[in-house]
Amino acid sequence: MSGVALAAIGVSFACAPSSVPADSTTTAAIASEALMAHARVLAADSLEGRRVGTPGNAKARAYVVRAFQDAKLRRFGDSFERPVQAMSPRDSTMRSAVNVVGMVRGRTNPDRYIVVTAHYDHVGIRQGEIYNGADDNASGTSALIEIARWFAANPPASSIIFASFDAEEGGMVGSRGFVASPPVPLASIALSVNMDMVGRNARNELYASGTSHYGFLRPYLDSVAARAPVTLRFGHDDPRGPRSDDWTSQSDHASFHSAGIPFIYFGVEDHPDYHRPTDDVERLMPDFFGGAATTVLEAIRIFDRNLQTIDSRPR
Repeated sequence: MSGVALAAIGVSFACAPSSVPADSTTTAAIASEALMAHARVLAADSLEGRRVGTPGNAKARAYVVRAFQDAKLRRFGDSFERPVQAMSPRDSTMRSAVNVVGMVRGRTNPDRYIVVTAHYDHVGIRQGEIYNGADDNASGTSALIEIARWFAANPPASSIIFASFDAEEGGMVGSRGFVASPPVPLASIALSVNMDMVGRNARNELYASGTSHYGFLRPYLDSVAARAPVTLRFGHDDPRGPRSDDWTSQSDHASFHSAGIPFIYFGVEDHPDYHRPTDDVERLMPDFFGGAATTVLEAIRIFDRNLQTIDSRPR
């Protein structure tokens, strides 16, 4: 746990109610209460915005490590923590980060992998104000934890790696380092599913971005959209449109896309609290949050059930 006691975070992990169903035949759902419990810890003032390299960032990482332990995910080596280094495009300098990585081994296709990701860092303190990053990206990290718990209790056909990346805000250092030094052969990774800002939207809209690049994934997502508890929309991935509207390079999925690995990025459009000190847990929308996480879970389930077909399709 990187030397940081969980008690120092100020809350027991046991406070998060389980959303794991009894077995794989149970309707898949992620409980908003569990998500909000995680987010309250990760977006607390005491973590001071989780900026990479700070004590608050280390506390957030320790919380994710404990969650992975609690879910009984498999480690790669002797620790869930994986220090990495990568070049940041912000200033072309080599930077360090510490990712948290675990795995659920597949039942029938264990040597093919889906990588599910969300970054746990944020921007820290600026001009004396704490940027708690409740939606960006305590929300995605909370969803990652609960989705990992679900699959640990309901093992998938293919293997799933769950990676909580560090230093996304500094130029996707954590995901770049992961791709540069992966825990499994890069060629064995079939798909990347990334979550970044999934905790609130006044229109009940969640975007699945990436199908403009990887159109063969759209039919699977259409089947999810037909019964999703939120409105699943597509777009923000067309390189022919305005650069500001193209999310292809805007979060950790970009590192996988650059390596030729298909991705789907789940997130919401920017809101007034994006990268503001007002992005607090009180502004998350629990019903939407639970619906968004459940939608991502169902998408991963469908990708897993069809991964051999997805693998055989032209890229």
